[in-house]
Amino acid sequence: MDNHVSKKALEKKIIRKLKTVFDPEIPVDIYELGIIYNISIDNDFKVNILMTLTTPNCPVADSLPAEVKEKVKSIGGVKDSVIELTFDPPWSQDMMSEEAKLELGFL
Repeated sequence: MDNHVSKKALEKKIIRKLKTVFDPEIPVDIYELGIIYNISIDNDFKVNILMTLTTPNCPVADSLPAEVKEKVKSIGGVKDSVIELTFDPPWSQDMMSEEAKLELGFL
């Protein structure tokens, strides 16, 4: 199997799964919210996700990354998932997708 094609397919599955995770304070999934900064898949199909939170003192600072890790690990083909939190750059409303801005009435 072509590694590039299978990684691309796996990335689409990961994005679909991330769209099932919601910030409890904002009725938008975390992918559309823009808090997922990067998804990388190595040749062993270990997934690394660089993400942030809407604020450093977010009430789900412990549970949200754990939920992302477990949901990504549950996808067939994923060997492991590692979640790295960063606050650089800090999240802002500008990072939301057009869909999220529309949903929240910002457009």
